[in-house]
Amino acid sequence: MRLLRYGEAGKEKPGLLDANGTLRDLSGHVADIDGGTISPEGLKKLAALDPASLPAVSGDPRLGCPVGNIGKIICVGLNYSDHAAETGMQVPAEPIIFMKATTSINGPNDTVIIPKNSKKTDWEVELGIVIGKKAQYVEEADALDYVAGYVLVNDISEREFQIERHGQWVKGKSADTFAPIGPWLVTKDEIADPQQLKMWLDVNGKRCQDGSTTTMVYGVKHLVSYISQFMTLMPGDIIPTGTPPGVGAGMKPPMFLKPGDVMKLGIEGLGEQQQDVVGYKG
Repeated sequence: MRLLRYGEAGKEKPGLLDANGTLRDLSGHVADIDGGTISPEGLKKLAALDPASLPAVSGDPRLGCPVGNIGKIICVGLNYSDHAAETGMQVPAEPIIFMKATTSINGPNDTVIIPKNSKKTDWEVELGIVIGKKAQYVEEADALDYVAGYVLVNDISEREFQIERHGQWVKGKSADTFAPIGPWLVTKDEIADPQQLKMWLDVNGKRCQDGSTTTMVYGVKHLVSYISQFMTLMPGDIIPTGTPPGVGAGMKPPMFLKPGDVMKLGIEGLGEQQQDVVGYKG
């Protein structure tokens, strides 16, 4: 299934995209696409519905983040061997994890705002894991049992805030609009192998990132298991899993986002995003 949320920001309704690409309204069956809806039991109930019986949504409504009421965004850094190489950093001996504030969540095609005093706002196409049930001390062999599905994430990052301003990376990751997620939550049964997905990102029509989840250092199973050793993962939590090479900071010379730029990105099977970039206006 491809589950989504549509409508005005803060007032999104639950929906799904049927096999023909028609947006269908789910609000007669669930209040939202959230941790309760994407539990194994919740997904089983949705899968039993006949999409053709659901009301079709007319027009071209705004899409919001496909998961509502997200409790945590737990990101993974330097998780692609080729990206680590372009940054000049070592592949970590264990996954680097950091948080991204939930106030940064944005719809997949919403405007991205360069924050006040930013000099180095950058892009990162990433595979996001969506947790479907409570996970504590999970064994790697069982990790996919706790996954509801996957989403496309643009882990937008301010490199000066992240790297040069001291402290934790969260400062460079959490500005408003810095987490476009979606367009859909694709349930795990639709993704045969999350470690075999092509991914890309363009800026102003120029291909900057052209990679694959095959170069992830730590795969989906390992990450779910690993993170669950340090914190309880709850339904609706999202784990962006790192980015392939081609970020602005890795270019020679470096290239960063400016007002008027347009980002377009996608992952095989997970859809596409497009964001216009504007400056902070106060």
